[in-house]
Amino acid sequence: MENNYNELQENELTEVINEPKKYRYAGFWMRLWAFLLDGIVIYSVNGLITYPLLRLLDLSRETIWFFSIAGVLTALVGFIYFTLMTKWFSQTLGKQLFGLKVIQVSGESLSWKTVMFREVVGRYLHYPFFPLKLLYLIIPFSSRKQGLHDRIADTFVIHEER
Repeated sequence: MENNYNELQENELTEVINEPKKYRYAGFWMRLWAFLLDGIVIYSVNGLITYPLLRLLDLSRETIWFFSIAGVLTALVGFIYFTLMTKWFSQTLGKQLFGLKVIQVSGESLSWKTVMFREVVGRYLHYPFFPLKLLYLIIPFSSRKQGLHDRIADTFVIHEER
């Protein structure tokens, strides 16, 4: 009898350990608010550093092929911000404020490869072609609330446990 009781406890413990962790996935609206806050941060950095530097160097109207240097640098600031914040903290400032966090589907920590695919390749698909921004609308209809960039990188955004 004692032996059966110990086996039962062991089996229950094994089931609890092997049970996949349940996450509360972040939906479209929470992610949108976080993204808008991040936009304010990027806009501020560009307004305080990038544009004054371009004016100081007299490069504000210069172009490379048909791209303005100002446009390239401001986009670069955004990509760097999203990439470094996501890699180092798994969150941008907007996500931190709203209690959201980016995690890999596998549960491992975010690798540079994953972050580059999510933040640079995945987002780049949305930036140059405005109609592709509508692809963000797949988030509310996905079971894990994943956008295209999340699916490309095998990540999802969750509500952080506090």
